[in-house]
Amino acid sequence: MATVLQRFKEDCTGALAAGLADTYPEWAEKPLRLTIPTAAGFGELSSSVAHEIARQKDLSPNDVASTITNAVKVKESTLISSVEDVKGYINFRLDYIAAAPLILQSALEQQQSFGIEKTTHPARISVEHTSANPVGPITIAAARNSILGDALARLVKARGHSVNTRFYLDDVGRQVSILAYGYQLLNRPNPQGKPDHWFGRLYACTNCAIQIEATKRKLKLIEEGRTEERAELQRNLDEWVGIAAELEATDKDLLAQVLKCVQSAVDPEGAVQEIGRKYEENDEETVELVRGVASACLEGMKASLSEIGITFDTWDWESQLLWDGMVDKSLKLLAQLPFTKGEGVSLSLDTNAIVDAYGLRKQFNLSPNYEVPPLTLVRSDGTTLYSTRDIAYSIFKFQDSDKVINVIASEQSLPQLQIRLALYALGEKEAALNMVHYAYGLVELPGAKMSKRRAHFVTLDEVMLQAKAKVEQTMAKRKEAFGEEESTIIVRNIAYAAIKFAMLNVSSVKNLTFTWDRVLSLEQNSAPFINYAYTRAGSILRKLGEVPEGADGSKLIHPLETLLLFKIAQMPEVFCEAADQLKPEELAGYASSVAEKFHEYYEKVDVIHADEQVKNARAALVAAVRTVLRNSMELLGINLSERM
Repeated sequence: MATVLQRFKEDCTGALAAGLADTYPEWAEKPLRLTIPTAAGFGELSSSVAHEIARQKDLSPNDVASTITNAVKVKESTLISSVEDVKGYINFRLDYIAAAPLILQSALEQQQSFGIEKTTHPARISVEHTSANPVGPITIAAARNSILGDALARLVKARGHSVNTRFYLDDVGRQVSILAYGYQLLNRPNPQGKPDHWFGRLYACTNCAIQIEATKRKLKLIEEGRTEERAELQRNLDEWVGIAAELEATDKDLLAQVLKCVQSAVDPEGAVQEIGRKYEENDEETVELVRGVASACLEGMKASLSEIGITFDTWDWESQLLWDGMVDKSLKLLAQLPFTKGEGVSLSLDTNAIVDAYGLRKQFNLSPNYEVPPLTLVRSDGTTLYSTRDIAYSIFKFQDSDKVINVIASEQSLPQLQIRLALYALGEKEAALNMVHYAYGLVELPGAKMSKRRAHFVTLDEVMLQAKAKVEQTMAKRKEAFGEEESTIIVRNIAYAAIKFAMLNVSSVKNLTFTWDRVLSLEQNSAPFINYAYTRAGSILRKLGEVPEGADGSKLIHPLETLLLFKIAQMPEVFCEAADQLKPEELAGYASSVAEKFHEYYEKVDVIHADEQVKNARAALVAAVRTVLRNSMELLGINLSERM
């Protein structure tokens, strides 16, 4: 069943096509695009077709628009109130007397399902997100990945697709091996405090100790006269000693223990490499060690994500790809390609040659002069790289998926492209074309410098605690009125909503500056700002009691009422755009714009003391606004508080 906005668009398109048939018939059969004007005074839908015709025929856009507008016939059975031309644009106005009852009826009857349109082509979609290395806590930077991925999964699932959310554990490689080595050196103690935080500090201390000891040993062995090399090593040592001093300020005892153990070890670097090698070979004792630290760290990460309402369907371990032979299988197939080059045990893939051989520049949106760098598949020591293993993982994900969305930082754009090209060359063409890199930018906190090797990172846990403390402070005077239990729920909902909305409200590819004054603002684009509109609407409805059935929407004639009605009518279209184009920021921005207009309505229009028919219509409008705000936020994984 068509929505009100769809019906209005169809009416406008039909009327415009008929007008063109009588004036510029060659344009009548062409696709006609209608947009929503930026200013409400120019109607609800607008066409720029007159400008296109004028350019082609060297005419005045104003004259062309006037000619077409005069030929447009507005039929009584449509939702069109009037049509006019302004500065070469043909603008259509919505008949609110006819449309308002339909808009309100849809919102009030459909409730939780209002605005949610199901696709006619459901697909199986995997959304891989977060996938943080299990060597420390979820940072606020990684949390942007989690929040974006969770919102995308919710949107495409609501659209009617079958969705599988996946977390890929990179438990193979140097970082996890360093952590496991440090844990083993200390005789596997019980983590102090939250496990992911403790393991994050242990990783930083172990890595620092190994770097210092390795550099000292190199300096001892270096020959006299090699002054430049000695100077470079000394600079490196000085840097790591400085890092050690920073770590000592927060983890003095832990650093001292690790330094002592590493200094007395025969070959720390060799031991780390041995752990990595044995783990890849599925050595039972090493697996117990590495899986133990990775699993313990993962439990802490899971707790943080669960606290903010993010869960996963599938946990994929990178090591399992190796042990099950999937990496070896894909590597053997890659080695047989004519694009693969080898020297000794090392292998590389000429991805640019793949582009040229299959003519993929247009399909992969590559400029004519762009040279795709080769992809190293196997290092000279015989070990595989992350991207090599990711090729196998991509094939694995497509075993039960028609489309895969990878939420990965923007700096991984090249590896993601190379992996897709490798898939194409392997004959996995559908996978290559249906793998989406959903890129996102950095999170910047003014005054905070983040570095994993220095254990300088702002964790999601810290940000959640800070958010709750700040919200609780602003609610101190109302705590007694709400009671302890409700206050706790309100604080939690508002705090977590604020964090999530801040991550979702801007285009993912842009870097995000996270500041509390913006995140928790009650006066601008933020979750508390939206929540305040929601609670204001709830307050009105509580005073009025139940919204009467059959409210006459035609009584809503105030400019702010018609503006709100049209915004409500837009929700299905905004939702579809957000879900189909993977743009959660569209839905977030839409909710904020509805909240903004409702705040203005609340201040300027009296709902409670209006005469009976107008009051009933306004009550229905307020209820519809609440439905739109609640549904928009829930689709993004954000819970609004009933009171604040």
